[in-house]
Amino acid sequence: MHTRRTRTLNASITLILFAATAGALTGCGGGTVKGGAAEHTEPESRARLVADAWDGSRAAEAWRRGYFPMGDAVQLPANGFRTRADRRAYATQNFVLRGGLPATPREGGQVRWRSGGSLTLPLMGARTAYENVARGRNDGPHLTVTGARMGEMTMATSRGPATVPAWLFSLEGYATPLKRAALGPSRLPQPPIEPTRAGSPHGPAPLKLVEVAGDGRSITVRAGHGSCDDGPAVDVLETGGSVVLSGSVVGAEDGPCTAELLTEDVTVKLKRPVGDRVLLDELTGRPVPYGERNEPSPSWS
Repeated sequence: MHTRRTRTLNASITLILFAATAGALTGCGGGTVKGGAAEHTEPESRARLVADAWDGSRAAEAWRRGYFPMGDAVQLPANGFRTRADRRAYATQNFVLRGGLPATPREGGQVRWRSGGSLTLPLMGARTAYENVARGRNDGPHLTVTGARMGEMTMATSRGPATVPAWLFSLEGYATPLKRAALGPSRLPQPPIEPTRAGSPHGPAPLKLVEVAGDGRSITVRAGHGSCDDGPAVDVLETGGSVVLSGSVVGAEDGPCTAELLTEDVTVKLKRPVGDRVLLDELTGRPVPYGERNEPSPSWS
């Protein structure tokens, strides 16, 4: 499968998260479905094992019933931030609260999918939502939150676009709010296959989802690689119930190599739209998580 690579710069926190995950899961292939980490086999065989394990499984059924965000849980004010200082404040999560935050409504919040169907989940409190975006503790530029109210926002999910409850935070100097989804994800079902056994420290790292194209016919993922190779590649195996992505490293060199972990965005073309098929990582045997800014995916980290 032909892939298109776009080299990207990444914040240090993203590299730390990738490195931590890669240390636990990095490998070149898989094998047995149960009974501990899989043995080494050819990647294509491992991808088939992952697909066979998930297709028609209880885990796949639970996945299709659940709420799993596939996009940012935070949406910026209309037209984004106006100044470089405000953009920096947001990037460093540097906020100041001037004003009270409302109590959390007792009733649950409802996810409503554009394609039909809904799901009620516990609401996240305004304080928790605020603390999720306001983690900065430095003397640099900051954004000032003057209040919050309950509203709605549209989220990309594993089941397509959905309307979800959101906390709308008023920002000093902005006419429109910063929105933060007020629902946590459903619990990830127990994967029906184990991750691969750790292999070369310079091998592929678990993938993170960047974007699914609007027509569903291409997927962009963030793939890791080392400093002594020509970059990552991603192959795809499509079945009726799943899309399995297999990351690999191209042109790896033998001999000493630094432990530096680099990432690139790789776009994979599909034969048909993703639809309700489960998007899986061959390496981990799990759904590919969306890479939230500065943190693991909120859906299955």
